[in-house]
Amino acid sequence: MRKVMDCRDYPSESHCTLTIAGEEEEVLRAATEHAVSVHGHTDTLEFRATLRSMLKDEVPQHA
Repeated sequence: MRKVMDCRDYPSESHCTLTIAGEEEEVLRAATEHAVSVHGHTDTLEFRATLRSMLKDEVPQHA
């Protein structure tokens, strides 16, 4: 199942609205890079574990 990380779920001073969706490892990698480059977080194993715990299952959109 695809996973989603949505910055709107985590209030920040930048009011970021980025949403990332894809396979779990893809989303984790992209979310980590985004959190470090945009929000100033440090990429550690603990931080990646925290991000992984925040992933949600994608809800399929029906036409």
